[in-house]
Amino acid sequence: MPPQTLDEAFSDICVMDAPLNARLAAYSAKLRELDFPWTEAYDDLVAKLYAGEVGTTAPAVGDAMPPFNLPSKSGAIVSLEDLTRKGPVVISFNRGHWCPFCKIELKTIAAHHRDIADHGAEVVSIVPERQKFADELRVETSDKLIILTDIDNGYALSLGLVMWIGEKVKAMMQGHGYHINAEQGNDGWFLPVPATFVVGNDGRIVARFVDPDFRKRMDIEDILAALQVAKKV
Repeated sequence: MPPQTLDEAFSDICVMDAPLNARLAAYSAKLRELDFPWTEAYDDLVAKLYAGEVGTTAPAVGDAMPPFNLPSKSGAIVSLEDLTRKGPVVISFNRGHWCPFCKIELKTIAAHHRDIADHGAEVVSIVPERQKFADELRVETSDKLIILTDIDNGYALSLGLVMWIGEKVKAMMQGHGYHINAEQGNDGWFLPVPATFVVGNDGRIVARFVDPDFRKRMDIEDILAALQVAKKV
């Protein structure tokens, strides 16, 4: 029997034998099928982000990835320089532990942890949440990724990767029990634009995926192909 609820659909989608973006599209389709109120609001928000050219100023392939120093679960500060000293790095900007699209992406990446490690690479997810909530993503991904917290979206903002969700989506999130203001520790209601950068150990961007439509992400096959290139740099 096909899944009747979003929770059932989410569980099925996370183990689908399909590319990441096919999984994400399946979740979006389920939202529409169930006439979930987010769908129209998401469409409107994404259209506004495209019109505002959000994300177009983010670092490009060939650019040096701007440095960061962000806290990890232990409270230790992790820098981009520390990571690239060991090998290539996959950097994923994610909206938070509550976001099903982010969880589908990160669970898929975690499932390919060994393939990524075979390229000598690590994966970093950067979220704008306090440690208490970022820890939930660690559980979801079996601690296969490095989760770093970007409080107030400071690093994402420096890259041009921040969006305001708007009053309509904010009201809907609050009405459905989502309180990202408490999780982020501020009342801005800003989120990072989900984006993925594959950075070589020379600190330069080998590949990237930046799309204001947060229902789309960089496929695993593209990440692995970029890491193959990064090994040769």
